[in-house]
Amino acid sequence: MRASISAPFVDTGADDLVWTLGHPLADALAARALPVAGARVELRVLGASHQVVVTPESGEGALVETVACLPGLPGGLPGRAERPERGGYRFDSLVESLTRDELSRRVEGLHREVADSAGGLLVAFPGDPLAVTALHLAAPGGNPLRWRTWHAYPQTGELVTTTSTMTTPPSPERSAP
Repeated sequence: MRASISAPFVDTGADDLVWTLGHPLADALAARALPVAGARVELRVLGASHQVVVTPESGEGALVETVACLPGLPGGLPGRAERPERGGYRFDSLVESLTRDELSRRVEGLHREVADSAGGLLVAFPGDPLAVTALHLAAPGGNPLRWRTWHAYPQTGELVTTTSTMTTPPSPERSAP
């Protein structure tokens, strides 16, 4: 799914991003809900950042992955984080510095890979065709759950890629922060 919006970027670059689990839901500029076995996954774009919400069928104990510029928290993404008690959750991130031509090629690839995919959401921001945030739930019916996100910052030439996996949906007994 491709969404065009009128809101500008709110984050300034990769160094400002923070990763958290369990942050309260923020207002989404665009969202896409996808049913998966035993849960519901919602892909949410928040400015040049994102939230992915995995809610078990019971509706309790949701996992909320947030990668965003959060006031009061120092920026910086972990290269890897694991939370086995949260359904075998694992998070990986990569920040690349690219030339404008390299970034352009990568963003074109994201449009092809994500925008028309059954598990994809891509938001293009006004002002620069390379300003995009994309989320993709791979094989929405499969286990483990796996999603990837991309945050393109043309003003700094950065592309932030995250990959998250979860072997089982979260459950109330596993939902402690």
